[in-house]
Amino acid sequence: MQPANQKQAALTRRRFIQRTAAAGALTFSVPAILRGKNLNEKLNVAIIGSGGRGGSNMRNVESQNVVALCDVNETHLSFASKRHPNARAVQDFRKLFDHHKEFDAVVISTCEHTHAFATLPALQLGKHVYCEKPLTHNVWEARVIREAANKAGVATQQGTQIHAGDNYRRVVELIQTGAIGDVKEVHVWVRRAWGWHASEAEAKAANDIVFVQERPKKAGPIPSNVNWDLWLGPAPKRDFSNVYFPGPKWYRWWDFGNGTMSDLGSHWVDLPFWALKLDHPLTIEAAGPPPHAEIAPASMEVTYTYGKRGELAPVELTWYQGTHKPQIWKDGGIPKWDRGCLFIGDKGMLLSDYGKHKLLPEDKFADFERPEPFIPKSIGHHAEWIHACKTGEPTTCNFEYAGWLTEANHLGNVAFRAGQKLEWDAENLKATNAPEIEPMIHREYRKGWKLI
Repeated sequence: MQPANQKQAALTRRRFIQRTAAAGALTFSVPAILRGKNLNEKLNVAIIGSGGRGGSNMRNVESQNVVALCDVNETHLSFASKRHPNARAVQDFRKLFDHHKEFDAVVISTCEHTHAFATLPALQLGKHVYCEKPLTHNVWEARVIREAANKAGVATQQGTQIHAGDNYRRVVELIQTGAIGDVKEVHVWVRRAWGWHASEAEAKAANDIVFVQERPKKAGPIPSNVNWDLWLGPAPKRDFSNVYFPGPKWYRWWDFGNGTMSDLGSHWVDLPFWALKLDHPLTIEAAGPPPHAEIAPASMEVTYTYGKRGELAPVELTWYQGTHKPQIWKDGGIPKWDRGCLFIGDKGMLLSDYGKHKLLPEDKFADFERPEPFIPKSIGHHAEWIHACKTGEPTTCNFEYAGWLTEANHLGNVAFRAGQKLEWDAENLKATNAPEIEPMIHREYRKGWKLI
């Protein structure tokens, strides 16, 4: 007879294969050869955002034909054009879509506040899309993009690169085969503390890259290589300052980003989201310093409650950033890793970071027999998306999955800014006990910019 954990692994493996097959069927219904592409043909790819992370993403898809380039920074655009001299080069991504017949797929690596504006037209035009994390700037945009992706039936992938790592896959297998029993509690913490600080000394202690408490009163000179108006995009108009640009300074300002919660949350909350099949929370409650009107916090924490999901028990997930840490960490009940994800089940605990994990207490699991791996090794996060574009096979961080993850992460910031526990109505995108949070769910756009 098979040991119980091996039987469970076999059952979970079958379910994984069934879900993967179903996801593929939902993504595409037309064979690759009928779409005019096969494994030997190269995709024609447009790059929107070619500096920093965008440059890295571009290099990761250069096995294909890069036929179009866009960046508001002429220096980045020039660098990309030297690598791809035959590619069309523009500064305004809206003009790129005037030539949409030239490309099959789009890689989007702009700043967070313009993600949705570059992603939605690509989906509406039937283009495959790879978009950096977080998928959108707010909750409503995440819902719009997720639904548009489902309607478009194209290959999508959020830039959560760690999702392709072997360590995360082994953790998911352990959790889903019941290694630590029913998981009722999860704690996720990161050391990064970029955002609003009480003092410059505190900012330096946190190794923050910039210290600023209020919006600069004087405009700085706009760099000659930057189209500042295009960079602002749908965000409210403001004068240029080097406290916003270049990145990643912008990400701590609410008009452009959402701080650490939505940024690193895309990577770290990804693990419990995947392992526990999470989607929308029932309640969200945050703790930390008084919220700043314009700047995301350096340190804070957020607790989410999730109801039953099929056979899975309700679970409470708490996120910590900066100086905030789980009580069990403070008490020395677990190894004091400076960042990690702790699953607490009724039969033990599992502690993980990006590259390693351990079952706790270690003596209890000394003779534990791990399940046979059933989540296939990734061919690479970008390669997975390219393969999906050509074959119709599913990606592991598609916009259906990433949309729910992005909504949840943004809700953590909304609860923090609201200063109260939110009772969340996911279907209607409303907090039933706090209608006043609507401006944080669905922002106003600058004149000349409209999403739908």
